[in-house]
Amino acid sequence: MIRTCVLPEGKFSLKVHKPAFRVTNLRENDYIESLGLFEGGGHHENRANFPSGEVEIASGAVVFEVPNFFPFRGTTYIKKVWADEKADDPARIRLPEPGAVSLTSNINTLLSDMGLSTDYAERFFRMLPEPLRIALAQTSTDPDDLVRLAQGSCEFVYDPDTGRPSGLMYTREETGHAHPHISYHDLYEVLANNRYLPEDYRRTMVLRPGAQGGSRIVGEWKSHNGKSHVFEYLRRNSYIPWGHYAANMADDAIRYRIEDLTEDDITGMRHLYYQRTYVRLAKEMGLASFPQRICIPALELENLRKEICNSLAAETGGSAIKFNRTLWGWNFGFDFSASGHRLHASHQQVHQQYAMIPADVNAGEIACLPECPYAYGDLVEDFSAAYLKETGVCFFDALIRAVRSNERMDGEVKKPSSLEIYSDEHVMLFVPKAQTSQWELNLITLSPVGNIVEADQKTRDSIDFSILLAMRILSGLGARMITSIEYSKRIDSPEMGQRLVYAFLPRLPESPGAFSETQLRWINGHYPEDFAIACRNQAERCMTQGSL
Repeated sequence: MIRTCVLPEGKFSLKVHKPAFRVTNLRENDYIESLGLFEGGGHHENRANFPSGEVEIASGAVVFEVPNFFPFRGTTYIKKVWADEKADDPARIRLPEPGAVSLTSNINTLLSDMGLSTDYAERFFRMLPEPLRIALAQTSTDPDDLVRLAQGSCEFVYDPDTGRPSGLMYTREETGHAHPHISYHDLYEVLANNRYLPEDYRRTMVLRPGAQGGSRIVGEWKSHNGKSHVFEYLRRNSYIPWGHYAANMADDAIRYRIEDLTEDDITGMRHLYYQRTYVRLAKEMGLASFPQRICIPALELENLRKEICNSLAAETGGSAIKFNRTLWGWNFGFDFSASGHRLHASHQQVHQQYAMIPADVNAGEIACLPECPYAYGDLVEDFSAAYLKETGVCFFDALIRAVRSNERMDGEVKKPSSLEIYSDEHVMLFVPKAQTSQWELNLITLSPVGNIVEADQKTRDSIDFSILLAMRILSGLGARMITSIEYSKRIDSPEMGQRLVYAFLPRLPESPGAFSETQLRWINGHYPEDFAIACRNQAERCMTQGSL
């Protein structure tokens, strides 16, 4: 049997654990001691930790078990007592805004109280141990703190007239490669990701083209009003085989927060993704040649997509495709612990990454199975084919029906049960019944559109808007690190039922990837229906405030 929470009739299934059990006591000795004193007098002892006999759990914690709708993504466990607390007040599902932090201000106050010169503050900063410098660089909201730390992380070149940074000092190697003078790379990276560091420092350190190395800029998009500007970087020697691309906000359109991101910004980044994919496919299929150094207008890009689809439908282009799957993702946010652990994969200047995956790779003399290179969307295609074979029902049709006919997990009929957050005629943004990240959202196309080649202009517009809405919702609830990924169908696949799916996966402060998550056991503290309420409320705030 296929393991999924989606039943063929368009309903969700789940299991409820109501444990009751006895535990044989195998301890030989008691170790009774005082843990401290009560306010009114008397000792508080640890006697409860040393039962005299067998332990009986007559009514243990109730836990809901919900398989993910994709079996390769594991199972979610929801502890009822935690979720019931959120069900009484879904507005509690949010994170607090970080408070202001300024070490300079505190030091200056202390020095003033002691009658000492504030010049001693410079010495104090130079004496900070490295872990404390990292912690301050990550959390400080004071530009004075951050500038002092930045000056200790690298060697700046300053404009003689303004005294502001204009570049870095470099060393040229014999190979011709230039190296910046960076004395503390971790500190440098953390500082460059803190939006409170003055913009000219951030531009000098990481944002100006070339500051992060020699990646070629091979695409560009500008809005008509000139307020949005996106560069497309080629990552040649990528950890993704055959290279990948990064659509970065340019240094004259700096975005460090989702609140600052505009619809034009999303349109620009996504346009570069669509453009790169369609142009690569068209060239492989021999459909068109393109002049150099242009950004293809939206209408022409849509006509090119239609030409690709027509060629695929006529079975004249599919065999020519050497790269037949897309890869798209977005790591938003950054954090770095004082112990040296990087907590998210990307720096905060907003960018999205994408690539194409080859249909085959010649292994040469290396023995290997006759399988195509790995793509996450292939797991979806394999599962949906198996679901259809076993049930006779298109999985995605059943999933959409299940979302739209959802019943509350806790059985409370008087409380809202909808999982939907936003929908139009093309897409639906919703809370999955089994969330992996505790705040996971999913976006799905409502018609059989399985990849961006099958998505027409109106569908792409709906996808782009919904991506921004999802990020605005999660950021508005307090999420500061969000990974977004795309599950797409093979471009040359004849399968007609698969939908294009996006997952938005926030990383929350108290949810590290550990024992449970490594086994794909996802622990949650709220019902998905209540998280959907919180998301709809946040979406309404975004709409009424005019941010969308």
